Amino acid sequence: MLANLTRQPSVLAAALLAWYPRHHRDLPWRRTRDPYAIWLSEVILQQTRVAQGLPYYEAFLAAYPTVQALARAPEQEVLRLWQGLGYYSRARNMHHTAQQVVQEYDGLFPTTYAGLLKLRGVGPYTAAAIASFAFGEAVAVLDGNVYRVLARIFGLHSDIAAPASRKEFQALADQHIPASTPADFNQAIMEFGALQCTPARPDCLFCPLQHSCWAFQHGQVALLPVKSKAKAARVRYLHYLVLRHGEAMYLKKRGAKDIWQGLYDFAVVETAGLKLGAAEVLRHVEALGGRLDTRLAAEPGPPPLLKHVLSHQKLEARFHTVWLAGALPATALADTGLRAYSPAEIEALPKPQLIANYLGKN
Repeated sequence: MLANLTRQPSVLAAALLAWYPRHHRDLPWRRTRDPYAIWLSEVILQQTRVAQGLPYYEAFLAAYPTVQALARAPEQEVLRLWQGLGYYSRARNMHHTAQQVVQEYDGLFPTTYAGLLKLRGVGPYTAAAIASFAFGEAVAVLDGNVYRVLARIFGLHSDIAAPASRKEFQALADQHIPASTPADFNQAIMEFGALQCTPARPDCLFCPLQHSCWAFQHGQVALLPVKSKAKAARVRYLHYLVLRHGEAMYLKKRGAKDIWQGLYDFAVVETAGLKLGAAEVLRHVEALGGRLDTRLAAEPGPPPLLKHVLSHQKLEARFHTVWLAGALPATALADTGLRAYSPAEIEALPKPQLIANYLGKN
């Protein structure tokens, strides 16, 4: 059966296309051929679970129903709507791509895989998804679910984290996509990986490809696909100075050379460890020109600690509330980018989820 599966691409396609109508989830981006809506869903769902991404997809379509509307939107507004999804470069690239489509393509997405690859931030996977779902081009998608299904079915032991493996898996996926129903096949193989051939505890007992699956027949389901481990995330210790004066709090816009570009957070001191004594906190405040309002000084005790995990970093952040006797001087604002914001203004700012979580609790 394995040999037949390899020689006859329709065997795999037929099994997936028979499985898909009975088991797939009813998701809004599967009910449209609008390339803008499809592209939007693909950007949001990169590195995001469907359950988490769906409300964002609906919110973005409501706020920006067309690519022209998204292109016109201020970047800060786009980032605020994205808040909580992480990987904010996706939002910035999405905004720039919308502007590119409007300015260079008269608001119309390219209709081919090759043309879509010319858009900023659109890689092979996203281009294949749009080309097949919106325009019916027979080019296979290749995401984590597809890698897993192909590796297990065909017994492929190539490291899927290695760039060289992509060509091998792409060629195999392209071999099996039917020219007549490329969109259905792509949706089916991704959904099969998401619901049936899952990373842990796949439903092999009721799998329609059980007898054709190399991994199942050889007892290696748990070992495939092969993926080398990523480097251990480094730990960073952040001490936020939550400077307050009256109802206002001081925040700044983050620059381009670190995480969270374009988002807003408090003045921060990064240290080699988790401790920063009260005297050191006061020294940093005074360096900003701030004067402590001793009448409102916080009770002794450890400041709130919040932890946040990024793809390549683990953050441990302490939040030191400092009540100021007066506003920060203009020289400090010019040097640091800090600015006093009212609670309503802070709510409207795009913020890292770490900062949003702190504000939500305090």
